[in-house]
Amino acid sequence: MHDLAIIAGSGHERLAADVSRIVGVPCVPVEHERFPDGELGVRLLEPVLGRCAVIIQPTGPPVDEHLVELLALADACRRAAAGRVVAVVPYFGYARGDRRAGSGGPIMASLVAGLLQAAGVDQLVTVDLHAPQIEGFFEIPVDDLAAIPLVLPEIRESLPADVVVVSPDLGRLELATAVADQLGGTTAVVHKRRISGRQSRTLQVVGEVAGRACLIVDDMISTGGTIAGAVAALLKAGAQPGITVVATHGLFLPGAAELLATPAIKRIWVTDTLPQQMGEAPRRSVVTIAPLLARALERLRTAG
Repeated sequence: MHDLAIIAGSGHERLAADVSRIVGVPCVPVEHERFPDGELGVRLLEPVLGRCAVIIQPTGPPVDEHLVELLALADACRRAAAGRVVAVVPYFGYARGDRRAGSGGPIMASLVAGLLQAAGVDQLVTVDLHAPQIEGFFEIPVDDLAAIPLVLPEIRESLPADVVVVSPDLGRLELATAVADQLGGTTAVVHKRRISGRQSRTLQVVGEVAGRACLIVDDMISTGGTIAGAVAALLKAGAQPGITVVATHGLFLPGAAELLATPAIKRIWVTDTLPQQMGEAPRRSVVTIAPLLARALERLRTAG
């Protein structure tokens, strides 16, 4: 049996507290200090000697600050002689940097993988990686958990039997197909061409959506442009208004809420891999991943 030490990063303290409560292991108190020049200092206030130190820290916005904090906590655990350091990163920042954008550019996801390993991380637990091939950048075990199955029971009763599960681009077609299999529906995909990191131009819908209810599934909502484009394309193809959207990671960057505030979208479902501000989103629902992470930690606890 491994003695767990759960450490909450500042990226999502509420989620860490929920996981801690389910597992029955209190969080190790951490002292944070921000120096006048912006440098970060952290200090563990309880010993982690020989324990399995589990750091829960999504690297969402501000990505660089949360990433550096994760590295600092991992290094602190290593230097405090933790038996093992596990980084639980529900949202993995820089996941879209899984390849070079062109000559002279970096592969940011590979760089982050190297930094985490250099800091002393022995195992990574993440949720619905944007690019599954990122696992290949690591030389340590990577456990990529699936969150969408947590959401499906919440929405199943509100969907008709002939719902069309829509992938907003080719990259999520496998996910859409898996969800359609579980719901007993069919699949469609929206072809698009990306203009820039913030803009994409929708081309066409492939699949029968005319007169049908649609469920869009994606791994993340950032600016909202991809989802808004998919909704417009579906309506143009004759789909019923009142489209449901499901995504794992809800970044909702500035402007996204306004872009998605259309009556054509009935409800948006996301998980709490990132903190969610619900007061300004009356048609947004959140499903917690705390039980999913707790089960992963229990497996660590009982591993030989």
